[in-house]
Amino acid sequence: MKYPSNTDSMGSQRKDSFLWGKAPSTTSTPSTKSQIEVNDQKHVILDDIQKLRLEIENMMTEIQTMEDDDENKNVMKNKRIQCGKKKFNMDPKKGIQYLVDNNLLEWNPEAVSEFLYKEEGLHKTAIGNFLGEWEDIHLQILQAFVDLHEFSNLNLVQALRQFLWSFRLPGEAQKIDRMMEAFALRYCTCNPGVFQSTDTCYILSFAIIMLNTSLHNPNVKEKTTLERFINMNRGINNGGNLPDELLEKLYESIKNEPFKIPEDDGNDLTHTFFNPDREGWLLKEGGRIKTWKRRWFILTDSCLYYFQYTTDKEPKGIIPLENLCVREVEDANKQFCLELVSPNRKGETIKACKTETDGRVVMGKHQSYKLSAASAEERAEWIQDIRACITKDPFYDLVSARKKKIISQTEHHD
Repeated sequence: MKYPSNTDSMGSQRKDSFLWGKAPSTTSTPSTKSQIEVNDQKHVILDDIQKLRLEIENMMTEIQTMEDDDENKNVMKNKRIQCGKKKFNMDPKKGIQYLVDNNLLEWNPEAVSEFLYKEEGLHKTAIGNFLGEWEDIHLQILQAFVDLHEFSNLNLVQALRQFLWSFRLPGEAQKIDRMMEAFALRYCTCNPGVFQSTDTCYILSFAIIMLNTSLHNPNVKEKTTLERFINMNRGINNGGNLPDELLEKLYESIKNEPFKIPEDDGNDLTHTFFNPDREGWLLKEGGRIKTWKRRWFILTDSCLYYFQYTTDKEPKGIIPLENLCVREVEDANKQFCLELVSPNRKGETIKACKTETDGRVVMGKHQSYKLSAASAEERAEWIQDIRACITKDPFYDLVSARKKKIISQTEHHD
């Protein structure tokens, strides 16, 4: 049997000592051994700290990347929303379609109506046009939009102020009828017992709107008196009369403070352009210089106003429609033309005014006004609306029809 010699390594010495039952010899003192162990532990801890530091740095990099991605996504989302709102202001249907296609808006009445009611930066005219569309989904959106208004414990003028601030009524009588019908239903739901029917609320609402125009539109010379306002609303409460005190309170409210109409996309001349009969782009032929220029036209109060841009504060020209007629006309250079002429004074300059580039208001130079629409259908609609504007106010037709309905219902019950 061979045993290791004394010249073996330290490991061999330990093995030799172990075999003979002796403790291995060492030259290290207890304090030196302890110091080595501490150093070893220190290195282990430092390694762990370094690993943790690297893990934290990697984690922070990942978090920053995620935040950057989220920020970029939010930036892109906000840009798309802004783009959608701009498209909406130019063409409401296309704007909503863009937002839906980009998953920024759900296509259901509740989501769309809330967007129209709460989103900032939407033109009130565009909202009114969108709500007035004929399709069933638009009728549902209109109803959901009106239901977002809280009219409880408000008198009718207060409720109308809130309602008419949220959008601008379009010019077409049928659209106005649907919107005011929805308003009357909502008001009566929020305030049961104030009126005997929604028809009463509907008629009185129109009477208040017309009163506002009468009292605050400078073009209206004969102002409606309190007595006349009370008399014109006799018998509208299912054949009965509303309390004079109620009508007097509503009259004074309008007299002291006219309706505030949104100005975001329109003009400062709020009373003049409140509830236009029609508005839109047309090409207009010049008076002496026969060039065609694109102008934004607003038809209201038996006048045709035109602007260079929809955001202009003042019109470039005003064409009073009194004693004029409108007709289709052919033109070699433009399609779908219509013409405003004076049937009784051929060859005379039409009484109208325009604003020069230096700000001066001068008389127009037209013996007739020739306009060009985008389509035959659009031309026919303009002609129809201009003729209606020359002859009568659609508000009175709507109210008259509703009054006849109440009278017939009352007679039937009797």
